[in-house]
Amino acid sequence: MKITAIAATILGLVSLSLSGCLSQAESQAASESSGESEHHDHAIVVTSPVRKDVISTQPYVCQIHSCQHIEVRALEGGYLEKICVKEGQAVKKGELMFKILPTIYQAKMESEKAEVQRMQIELDNAQSLLKKGYVSSPEIALKTAELSKSKAKLALAEAELSFASVVAPFDGIVDRQRNQQGSLIQEGDVLTTFSDNSLMWVYFNVPERDYLAYKAALDKDKDGSGHLHIELRLANHQVFPQKGKIGAIEADFNNTTGNISFRADFPNPDGLLRNGQTGTILIHTTLKNVVVIPQRATFEILAKRFAYVIEKDNVVRQREITIQSAQDDIFVIESGLDVGDKIILEGIRQVRDGDKIEFEFRAPEEVLSNMKYHAE
Repeated sequence: MKITAIAATILGLVSLSLSGCLSQAESQAASESSGESEHHDHAIVVTSPVRKDVISTQPYVCQIHSCQHIEVRALEGGYLEKICVKEGQAVKKGELMFKILPTIYQAKMESEKAEVQRMQIELDNAQSLLKKGYVSSPEIALKTAELSKSKAKLALAEAELSFASVVAPFDGIVDRQRNQQGSLIQEGDVLTTFSDNSLMWVYFNVPERDYLAYKAALDKDKDGSGHLHIELRLANHQVFPQKGKIGAIEADFNNTTGNISFRADFPNPDGLLRNGQTGTILIHTTLKNVVVIPQRATFEILAKRFAYVIEKDNVVRQREITIQSAQDDIFVIESGLDVGDKIILEGIRQVRDGDKIEFEFRAPEEVLSNMKYHAE
């Protein structure tokens, strides 16, 4: 009897346990079924492309150079007698920068001066003798030529002496000094480098496709329509306050990279930019009346971009599109879509090509005013 009672108790517990498990499984299945139902019942949102003006921004890595950057070299050899400038100093055109000990050139100039005086005396004496008939006219002409030759040598000596004084060829900033006072300088030695930073030349490489677009925009800019706006972003991610303009385009493409070099010119009134800096050129191009869609209304398959288009009887069709440019959360469409089309914005993963769907339409102006997400 006792054994029978114990067995009945065990069977009862097993039954309760199985009942609990079944109830839990049924509850979980019901929950999953409910979740799937909610997932599939999620509303499909549709919108349309819209035409509008878009500012397209393209970045390019760049190098910044002074409009004039030269090496200041010694024109003659000798001891560096005097350094008149400091590193980083702003210097005016014609200001003395370096002076080389001119002992040899000073002596040479004095010698040539004495030779000119001697030849002048000989010429004066010969002219006196000509009046008395003791010398002929050809001898006077010879003395005059010798005097002219001596004067030319004196001018050369004076020029060589002036080479001992190195002056600034333009307004600029002195770089690091390569030699100290008292150093023995050879002809052609670099004393420093010198930069005119009033205008900076910024070089960057542009692909051929972008070159054609920018060239067309530059041609339009000649009438002041302002299709190109050029900015410079510095290494600290701050945008340089002065606006730039295209100053030059090189003559040849690089056949290895397929790029061509552009030069943008930036005024530098505060001297913030220096030769050798790097940064990023930002070219803002105004695209007039282009077709625009949200990026998240598209998807990618094997490096091609597609959108789901709603056709007759609300049937979904997959359509390949070509992107002209990407800006923030929107795509500028080159081909494949137009303003009259309806495209799926939300619920792309819920549909397949050929499905017949119900959807909620949302105005493109409302969609574009609340862009947050990029393409899937």
